[in-house]
Amino acid sequence: MSEHIPDGLSPAGRDLRAYTDELRPRHRVVRNIEGEWVLLAHDLVVQAALDHDTFSSGVSRFLQVPNGLDGAEHTAYREALDPFLSAGALAEHEPAFRRVAVELVAALPRDAGVDAVREIGVQFAVRAQSAWLGWPLDLERRLMTWVADNHAATRSGDLAQTREVAEQFDTIIHSVLDSRSSAAPGDHDDVTSRLMRTPVNGHLLTHAELVSVLRNWTGGDLGSIALCVGVVVHHLAIHAHLQDRLRGGVPDAELDAVLDEVLRIDDPFVTNRRVTTCPVELGPVRLPQGARIRLNWTSANRDPAVFGDPDAFDPAGNRDRNLVYGIGRHACPGRLLATIELRALTRALLGATDAIELDPARAPQREVAPVGGWASVPVLLRGRSVSAGRTRDPRQEEADRG
Repeated sequence: MSEHIPDGLSPAGRDLRAYTDELRPRHRVVRNIEGEWVLLAHDLVVQAALDHDTFSSGVSRFLQVPNGLDGAEHTAYREALDPFLSAGALAEHEPAFRRVAVELVAALPRDAGVDAVREIGVQFAVRAQSAWLGWPLDLERRLMTWVADNHAATRSGDLAQTREVAEQFDTIIHSVLDSRSSAAPGDHDDVTSRLMRTPVNGHLLTHAELVSVLRNWTGGDLGSIALCVGVVVHHLAIHAHLQDRLRGGVPDAELDAVLDEVLRIDDPFVTNRRVTTCPVELGPVRLPQGARIRLNWTSANRDPAVFGDPDAFDPAGNRDRNLVYGIGRHACPGRLLATIELRALTRALLGATDAIELDPARAPQREVAPVGGWASVPVLLRGRSVSAGRTRDPRQEEADRG
């Protein structure tokens, strides 16, 4: 072992981005109070994420499709499920995402405090995901309540509370699946119904597998998208020049690169877990078989050995090393979905305002372990209502001219 590895560290009550910034210059790997090895350095996170044989994703005793699978089994499920998240498949849903974003922003007050996480991010995430999956509108309130309950359970660290919240979400999924199972053929033709007709290795997904997939697609993404919205809106609010540049009209690819870089600087997707299948040397430590690992994406995305000044804004220069959505076979399959949703909301916010400012009456509050990003970002939306402005989507402008 070439450096001292502090053992038994607890991030409880800490802002994880600031905490890992503090640790990383002295320790590329640390061990937390739960006995997990936490990888902080970019190169170590990449090494473990790409070594799929040594670092297994089968870390939970619960069924996790497809993210908790390895090898050929993982490949088979990804090949069946990834088409739902392809550019072609998602293109048909973009108008719905834009409509949800525009309607939400139009209803927000101007010149009065709005929390970008709860009042914008959570509501947008629930409505956009429901539109994508074809879920009924009457689930919206239940889903929003669940996001708040899940967030509280995650922060509490109470396993019983976490289990109860997970069961609440499974109940919601069961209600959606049951309504389709009892419906007449042809009554539903949406993503959820198509998923129910999707075969893997020659058989349809079981009910348990359907619940797991939908939990993966929605349960994690609702809270994650809300946190992403908080990070993006906060960054825009403190960088007026970037707001102005984006309001001037930029292509989708450029806006997407901006969003990725904002999320690299303040990555709310903090960690993923792995377990070693054999003894392995990783940087300064030799890990035994069965060692529990956390890949800390937030820390890796701010490693000065790779990015220099981690707060320097360089979308093009940092693109190839950005780990916001992971890397390797287990990279997030929903990356494009998240990007399209965030793009739609960002355009709607910028197109319906002259300025987005932090609310001077209420300071933003950081999230603390085990969650990343911001707990609340109170902002003021200045200027136009959506009916008076444009979203500056180049494709829409071209259609208007045509």
